[in-house]
Amino acid sequence: MSVLVQMAMFPTDISESKSEYVSKVIEVIKDSGYKYQLTSMCTIIETQEMSEALILIGNCYKVLEEAGCGRVYSTISFDIRPNHENRMLEKIKSVENYIGEVSK
Repeated sequence: MSVLVQMAMFPTDISESKSEYVSKVIEVIKDSGYKYQLTSMCTIIETQEMSEALILIGNCYKVLEEAGCGRVYSTISFDIRPNHENRMLEKIKSVENYIGEVSK
């Protein structure tokens, strides 16, 4: 199974700049060992099971809570597909088959 997660998570009650807190979230994702891709607006993560994705999201929230964030905003989308893997890359390759290399 492939569970693609698109998420953004940051505090709304602390400072205008969010990069210090987003960095804490990204460190949790990085340390998890799951494949991920940071973009300017969100992070894409691929896990094999929905339960893994949900635990990881909980851990991301926990690090912000521990950092003293009183209010956290998050957007989360899932694309779940049984009997597939490595879709973070395969979905891009599928588009590139039609139009050539895309910006990465």
